[in-house]
Order: sequence, then structure tokens, then C-alpha cells
Amino acid sequence: MNKFTGNKNYSISTQTVVSSCPSNIALIKYWGKYERQIPANPSISYTLNNCKTNTSMEFVADEKFSVQTFLSGNEEKKFAEKIEKYFRNIEEFLPWILKGKYVIKTENTFPHSSGIASSASGFGAIAKCLMELDHQFSGAQDGDFKERKASFLARLGSGSACRSLYDGLVVWGRTKEVEDSSDLYAIQYPNDEIHEVFRHFNDWVLLIHEGEKSVSSTVGHGLMNTNPYAERRFQEAHENFAALKMILKNGDMTNFIKLVEHEALTLHAMMMMSDPAFILMKTGTLAVINKIWDFRKDTGLPLFFTLDAGANVHLLFPADKDEDQIKEFIVKELLQFTQNNGVVKDVMRF
Repeated sequence: MNKFTGNKNYSISTQTVVSSCPSNIALIKYWGKYERQIPANPSISYTLNNCKTNTSMEFVADEKFSVQTFLSGNEEKKFAEKIEKYFRNIEEFLPWILKGKYVIKTENTFPHSSGIASSASGFGAIAKCLMELDHQFSGAQDGDFKERKASFLARLGSGSACRSLYDGLVVWGRTKEVEDSSDLYAIQYPNDEIHEVFRHFNDWVLLIHEGEKSVSSTVGHGLMNTNPYAERRFQEAHENFAALKMILKNGDMTNFIKLVEHEALTLHAMMMMSDPAFILMKTGTLAVINKIWDFRKDTGLPLFFTLDAGANVHLLFPADKDEDQIKEFIVKELLQFTQNNGVVKDVMRF
């Protein structure tokens, strides 16, 4: 971690910076972690294009350290407390960070509790703002170092946030399958190793359940510490990376679908085998999955799903000649399982 330790020579001043950061959806899932947000297994995600967090950060120099946060114009004191704790935890990497007062205004382009990782886009945007301030105060480097440090800082706020700092397919966690991959920050998966068929994808999120989850992701990660199947799961993630590397290169859509859906179901299987066990899928989630399987069997069209740590379903399908037929099926057959005909329509960002 030493290479990200902050430069002690800085000159602070009152500044306002703005940033935007998209969310992401993991294909190989990260579930289980060690101290300081170190992942128990590597993960890979697609970065979304439209679902993002827009953030402005006003830093008032030489004021007593404090944080005030606003989400869509409403003050959020609990979130401010969380950000204060986060800033204190990363002071060794940004020595100026406690030397002033912050007013942070943020808004998402997608609904709250929609199954889209707002913590990923939120902490990604905050980390980008912090690195912009660091650049102004201490002359932090541009380019790869700045991006990787932003990813590093985002990870310390929310693990999956580190993947939101890049477009396309993004890897977080050390794996022998991807050169320069790291547990400390995310990197882009090599573009020249991705077949054209995987570069243009839709992600429509069905809002099966729009309320708060019964078990938070933080608690879920912690339960992996006593899960009897955890070590096998971590090993499987590495094995799936090796398989995915070949799939991505060869354009093997059939096995891509199989692997992505298996990863989603494995994530929820780990939840059901925790102690205490918990289930975040709803009856609507299961109905949608079965409908997708029947549709794919009947038509041969590449509509498939992944799940985050919740009930909502990410519908994945290529942006190609068959997408209109797939979209028609979604509207006619799948929206009925959502709470309020809720769907968030997005595409992968390359």
C-alpha cells in the first residue's frame, strides 16, 4: 500500500470539484472479504452507462473537520457520519483530508433500492472528487497512477466501487489469469482479449422488490467467515476466471450465459448456506428466472440473467438484430413480476 501513501507536501485551499461515476454489475461475484476490504476471491464486472452518481464536493479549507451530505437535495446525517469515518480511515493516503469542512451533494440517475449498486457509484464519485482535490493540493500524478489510486480509495469505502472507475470489463482481485490484477484496486480487462460479441450488451433491471434488503451486504460478507462452503467457493471463482478468459476470447455465448447464471445462483446459494441462513430472492425472482429459461429453450435467443445481493434481476442480452424480440418478451411476460412495472434500462459502457 506504500505507493499510495500521500505526499506530505501540500498546499490546501477552498475548492469545489464535481465528478460522475457509473455503477457496475459483477459477472464473477465477490462475496467474502478480509480486513480493509481485501476480497476473498477475484471478480469481474461490466460497467453500466446510464446508471451513475453525480457528486459535487465543496472543501472549505482551515475549518474544523466535518462532513455534510445531501442526497437529491435532502440532508442525510447518517450518510455524513459514514463519510466522516471513511475520511478518517484514509488520512494516511491523503494527509490533507481532515484539514477542512465538506459539503457533499449527490444524486443518482436511478431509483434508490433498485438493485443497482449505489454504494459502488457513490463511493466511486467521492473517490474521484478526492483525487481531483489531491491533484490540486499536492500535485498528484495524472494517468494510470491517479486512476488506480482513485480505485484504491473507492475500494476502502465500498469494495465493488473500485470496479466503477473504468469502462468495459473490469477486474478486481489478484488472479493469475489477468496480468497486473490486484486485491488493492481494479484494472480494465484487456480490450484485445474481448470478442466483439461481448462489447454491445443491454442490461435491463427488473425491480422485483424496491424496499430495503432484510440482510445487508456487509453482514452477508461477514457470514462467509463461518460458511462451510466458503473455501470451495473462493477456489471456484478462480476456476471460473480461467474458463471466462477463453470464453471472452472465443466469443462463446453459450458458455458465457452458463457461467454468468451459475455465478449469480452461487452467490445466493452461499447466502442460503450461511449461519444464520437468509434468502434475498423473492417469488417474483424465481418466476422470472424460470420464464427466461423457457424463453431461451423455445427461441434459442441469448436472454439471460445475473443477480446482485438482492431480489431484483439484471436481464442481459446483446444489442443486435434479435434485441427487439427479446425486449417485446420482457415487456409482455416479465414486467408482471415487478412491484410497479418497474424496470431500469441500461447498456454496458465500453
